[in-house]
Order: sequence, then C-alpha cells, then structure tokens
Amino acid sequence: MEVKAKLSYARVGSQKARLVADMVRGKDVNEALKTLAFINKKGAIMIKKLIESAVANAEQKQVIDVDNLYVKSIFVDKGPIMKRYVPRAQGRAAEIRKQMSHINVVLEER
Repeated sequence: MEVKAKLSYARVGSQKARLVADMVRGKDVNEALKTLAFINKKGAIMIKKLIESAVANAEQKQVIDVDNLYVKSIFVDKGPIMKRYVPRAQGRAAEIRKQMSHINVVLEER
C-alpha cells in the first residue's frame, strides 16, 4: 500500500531540492526525518514537511502501520519561473529568474 504527498510551486530551485531528495531516498521515515532536521538547506524544510504530510495521510487511512514506512520514491520536477526585473546602470534592466519546483513523495510499507 502506497501513500503519496505532493508539493506544487515550491519556491526552491529544482536542482537544489534534488540534492536534498537524494539524501533521503530509500530510507526509513524516522531516519529520513532525523536526517532532514540537521540539513542546513531551504529544500530540507520543505521535504521534511512533505514527508510528515504523507505520514499523516497514512495515519488517516488507518490501513498502514506507520512505523514500517520508508521513502519508496521522491522526485523533484521543474516548475514555472517567475520573471522579475531590476534596474541597472544607464537605463537598462536585468532579469531575475525566481525558479519553482514540484516535489512528489511516495511512502510504502516495508
């Protein structure tokens, strides 16, 4: 039995979030949450909340034993890009690209 959780339009770059996602893929949920608590990256906070949300989904279904869950798959897709402009010298403008990503987590019972 699988449990899923999805975070869309997360304000973190997909490449930066993938670095964190690779650290917890395949681990037990308790071990993954402990690992994410000590990673000093913005994506770690988002992924930690997402895994906690998936565990809450599992508790709500009342079919799965929450203690035996592990991170079956976690993947980060590229989202849309917000484009902003900043004034520069001599009347020019420079573009700032604020990237977003979609994060998906699938937990399964071991």
